[in-house]
Amino acid sequence: MSAELTPAGLREIAERFRERHRTGALRAVMVAGSGIRLELPGWEAGEEIALAEVFPFRLHELVGHRQTMTLWRRGQETILAMNGRLHLYQGYSPAEVAAPVRLAGLLGAELMLATNASGALDPDIPAGSLVVVSDHINLQGFNPLVGEWGRSFGPPFPDMSEAYDPELRRLAVAAAAAAGFAVREGVYAAVLGPSFETPAEVRMLGQLGGAVVGMSTVPEVIAARQMGMKVLVISLATNPGAGLVDRPLSHEEVLEAGAAAADNLRVLLGLLVQRMFPGP
Repeated sequence: MSAELTPAGLREIAERFRERHRTGALRAVMVAGSGIRLELPGWEAGEEIALAEVFPFRLHELVGHRQTMTLWRRGQETILAMNGRLHLYQGYSPAEVAAPVRLAGLLGAELMLATNASGALDPDIPAGSLVVVSDHINLQGFNPLVGEWGRSFGPPFPDMSEAYDPELRRLAVAAAAAAGFAVREGVYAAVLGPSFETPAEVRMLGQLGGAVVGMSTVPEVIAARQMGMKVLVISLATNPGAGLVDRPLSHEEVLEAGAAAADNLRVLLGLLVQRMFPGP
């Protein structure tokens, strides 16, 4: 059975979640993309919670996305980590896609750190590259602030001129350099999916200034910024965009490339958490 999610209902969910799981001082929310598993040195992975136990709406299975969340703890501090995410192309509403991030905001999170899988729009970005997102182009046709949601969790017209925090981006570039591998910054073009882009669309998005293209992340970013969170997004370019190479694309290729490059991303995420939240 499923029910419609409302702002008041989400606040009630947050209170029940806080009481049941004793979230303590929630420092951040992390959102992992396709095939990406988190490892946070110095933090202990607690219970893994099924989204179906938290939210009232119906969930749809998707290969590579576990549809769970984990509470990582260090003393009295907590990080809420999403293992996989919800997508508009699965039929979820923008409010449902943004619900986990809004839940974290209601629990006190002031920072969102997200990863995603993307296609490269630039032939100079090889598969396996990490791109620190500096801005986005929202071509999904949806926004999580439409209607009552835009009036419920912050200003209805939030400023997006620095949606991706410049200081956190610099920290990510420095952490990658310390780990011995390079990252680049670039614009994330968000499309609805689930079909991959055509060669003409890849050319258009590149001409608009996009570095990578994907089917997620932007609804969560908008919701997080409305609630005043700082945002950092790292995109794993798992495949070249259509027309950049002479072969078809597949979701399986995305998962395989994500797994192959996941070690660098796991190392970078661990370093970032250590630098953002230094231990006692």
